[in-house]
Amino acid sequence: MACVSSFTTRLSQKRDYVNGLLSSTLDKHIDINDDLKKAMAYSLESPGKRVRAALVLWCSELIGGESNSYADTAAVAIEMVHTYSLIHDDLPAMDDDDLRRGRATCHVAFNEAMAILAGDALLTMAFEILAGEIDNPEISSKLILELSQASGPAGMIAGQAADLRAENVVSDMKMLEYIHLNKTAKMFKAAAVMGAISANADSKQIKALSEYGMKIGLGFQIADDILDVCSSSEQLGKTAGKDEKAGKLTYPSLIGLEQSRVIAERITNQAVESLANFGERADVLRELALTLLNRTK
Repeated sequence: MACVSSFTTRLSQKRDYVNGLLSSTLDKHIDINDDLKKAMAYSLESPGKRVRAALVLWCSELIGGESNSYADTAAVAIEMVHTYSLIHDDLPAMDDDDLRRGRATCHVAFNEAMAILAGDALLTMAFEILAGEIDNPEISSKLILELSQASGPAGMIAGQAADLRAENVVSDMKMLEYIHLNKTAKMFKAAAVMGAISANADSKQIKALSEYGMKIGLGFQIADDILDVCSSSEQLGKTAGKDEKAGKLTYPSLIGLEQSRVIAERITNQAVESLANFGERADVLRELALTLLNRTK
């Protein structure tokens, strides 16, 4: 596998590439109201890690040897949906947070109504570009279906609803796994599968990358739960300790920090194992899994 510094460079390069795609995509839509566009750009172009978008691109490269315009569009779409979810998560009616990615959340920087509209606009635009910028109807429809299922009422929204219901109530591992699977893991799975679809992957390849994406998504969320307990707001770029204050159901709150770390490591190992048939070509995805496990922010 590549050394840590080499992987960090590769991830930074992908982040910069995605940032360029996001800016150019938004710039092309000249018919958006200025105030709304400013709010959309404020959150969309804030300094995120772009992990989901990078996952789309790397999975496309794994299958096709290099990325392509379909994968670029898919990467932008999934970042738009992810950003919309963060804007709405931070609203007073949801997690009521005033810090995201190291700066004021959208509703604090603008106002609550504009933040809601900015999130709505990003969500809608994600599917607009998948439908309008991909000239292969079969690939376009598959990408739309994958992203809508992962982010919709049987995916991310289901997880968010369950997360709210589980606040300050006695719950169990079954509910915790349901929340993490739907709220976070399905979007990582979608990123991996969308990359594969963009490169015309076969069913066996899609199945392996689907499993990989789901596993690293679960590991990512468990690591996030741990970081909320162990890191500062400055390190995270968002408010630390808010899960406990809100009475959230998390791995540390249910089974403790040490056991949470054990489970996160086991799931990450399973993610790596799912890539066995791809050989060394999938090393960057193996490095990604380990990096997400051991991240500090």
